[in-house]
Amino acid sequence: MLFQNARVENAQNLTHIRVENGLFSAISPDLLPKPGEEVVDLGGKLLLPPFIESHVHLDTCLTAGDPVWNMSGTLFEGIECWSKRKEKLSKQDVRDRVNRAVRLYAAHGVQHIRTHVDVTDPSLVAMETLVELRETLRDTMDIQIVAFPQEGILSYPNGQELMRRAVELGADVVGAIPHFEFTREYSVESLNFALQLAADHDKLVDVHCDEIDDEASRGLETVAARALELGLYDKVTASHTTAMHSYNNAYVVRLMRLLKMSRINFVSNPLVNTHLQGRMDTYPKRRGITRVKELTAEGINVSFGHDDIFDPWYPMGTGSLRDVVFMGLHVCQMMGYQEIMDSYRFITTNAAKTLHLGETYGIQEGRPASFVVMDAGNWYDALNTNAAVLLSYKKGKKLAQSTPGSSQVLF
Repeated sequence: MLFQNARVENAQNLTHIRVENGLFSAISPDLLPKPGEEVVDLGGKLLLPPFIESHVHLDTCLTAGDPVWNMSGTLFEGIECWSKRKEKLSKQDVRDRVNRAVRLYAAHGVQHIRTHVDVTDPSLVAMETLVELRETLRDTMDIQIVAFPQEGILSYPNGQELMRRAVELGADVVGAIPHFEFTREYSVESLNFALQLAADHDKLVDVHCDEIDDEASRGLETVAARALELGLYDKVTASHTTAMHSYNNAYVVRLMRLLKMSRINFVSNPLVNTHLQGRMDTYPKRRGITRVKELTAEGINVSFGHDDIFDPWYPMGTGSLRDVVFMGLHVCQMMGYQEIMDSYRFITTNAAKTLHLGETYGIQEGRPASFVVMDAGNWYDALNTNAAVLLSYKKGKKLAQSTPGSSQVLF
């Protein structure tokens, strides 16, 4: 199959891409159709690697208002609401909601999802169900599962054993939530436990780290130090790190040295954290986003995630990572032309590093033929006009397509 006249990753020049046996077999401006070969003329449309959801909670998706709404809009009331909803969990409940959410993502060109799954539940029903779905959905969506202790590791009864069981069940990634632990001592001990568990079982790490406005919440330094000491490096991700927006600058300058040495990844969730953070502020109100611009300038890998889709923490969401990037650029004040053009990387190549996808990802000859085509000539226009994902191919198989609607101004 030959895709003609593609504009790959904002390139000025058009090129052709041949897909054979599920792989990119040739990428060149000089390719000619073979006899009988199917040809698709993309007409100069933007072709990108598939979108990657770096951070979401599939087990909680589509539950907002059930059984109660989060009226304060805070992280902590969201946790209380979810504690009540967990009582209704069943395999069928989780399976139905996850399948609906995955279809939303697929329509928006997403092919990889890292989902955090709450394991502060003695039944571990959500974890068991997601492990099963990871296998049944693998031809349409790659799902990476984080064992996430929503109510703490040290602060939840039998929390450490539940984490061990989740890893045994098949979690790909070990999580933690240090800012929710009862004490600073528990916070540090929980991180020591989580990173050592990951090291012992050769797992990745993704910590809900300092998702709070309190500048005294400094789990990040512990995460980075342990990643460095254990040699885990970029196998470790710090998600949220919203307290970092409140750290004094002298501390951040010192911290940056450790962050660069540790080589850890960061995930920012612009939609949800601008909604959740700053709730205790009067005025001025904090934006609630980690220092994306500064981290990027230091060469530290940052990707963006949706975090929640219509659940106790975020009452909206469609699975469109375009919305995530659009919000992120605004609140991070990254609106220079080149910053906008390059911002697709937050949900593609940067995210691939976070998920450790390696050579299975990217538009290169010999790699799996997975890509999306946008109804625009470059990412700036795609972002600005909310362009549709026209095509989504995974390993040479078409997953989704759309036909953009048209409107007419009558004056």
